[in-house]
Amino acid sequence: MEFNLQDFDYTNIASYYDILIAFWISFVPKFVWAILVLMIGFKVANMIWNAVERYFAKAQFDPTVERFVVNILKVALKVMVVVAVVGILWVQTSSFVALFAAAGFALGGALSGTLWHFASGIVILWFRPFKIWDLVEIQWHTGTVIDISIFSTKIQTVDTTVVIVPNSDAIGGSIVNYSMKDERQIDMLVGIWYSDDIDYAREVLTRIASENDKAIINEDKPVKVIVKELWDNAVTLALRVWTTTDDYWAMKWELVETVKKEFDKTKWKLNFPFPQRDVHHYYETAPISPSSK
Repeated sequence: MEFNLQDFDYTNIASYYDILIAFWISFVPKFVWAILVLMIGFKVANMIWNAVERYFAKAQFDPTVERFVVNILKVALKVMVVVAVVGILWVQTSSFVALFAAAGFALGGALSGTLWHFASGIVILWFRPFKIWDLVEIQWHTGTVIDISIFSTKIQTVDTTVVIVPNSDAIGGSIVNYSMKDERQIDMLVGIWYSDDIDYAREVLTRIASENDKAIINEDKPVKVIVKELWDNAVTLALRVWTTTDDYWAMKWELVETVKKEFDKTKWKLNFPFPQRDVHHYYETAPISPSSK
């Protein structure tokens, strides 16, 4: 029995039963088949992109390229499965593709921002201003890049907060990439009193940096201690020493602690300045009025 409305008799109640039975017989097999295709299709798609991920891992591909390609592959496979399911449920695939194209054209203006995010993702993949596991500063957020997807970039901050930045915003402003170079220079400011000996302070700070096992010291990258600023209540010295990018923060925190401990051992030869003010009081004798005489 086929589902056909051309010979339908609206005055005969039996026709309603016939058409319901015809609709049920015609629709249920297609619906069951569509559900099976959907389940099996998503399962096969999942197997395909897992196989691609394993291949990338085995071939030691760049994680940035791997994540981006896998994300595109996931979307493409899901769209193919959905198109197949819609084709089973009465709608011809060609008609569905035409409808999808028309809808895409109609929504093009509304989705222009999303398409720009996708194009920006391609730019990130091509020019590589940053990659996965780089320490970056984007849109005033500092953290490690943990994922670059089709439309956005995920940054994990020090406190494990995940910041999702649209790709267009990621490349639309300035990007500070702390991981682009293998080595970084620590520029640590240390203040001393005006009465303290600058040469002695330079000697102590140089020794502290030289004894740190994370420091990189050679002819091209010596330890430097310079007088950087003369403030109201302090002489500011800058300790500059090189280290690897991976050891940057660990060494900087070690230097801060060691400088405090070594200054304490100098027994007031080197002192940390603190804000201070001199307050002067002036007293004047009030004139004696004639009436008080």
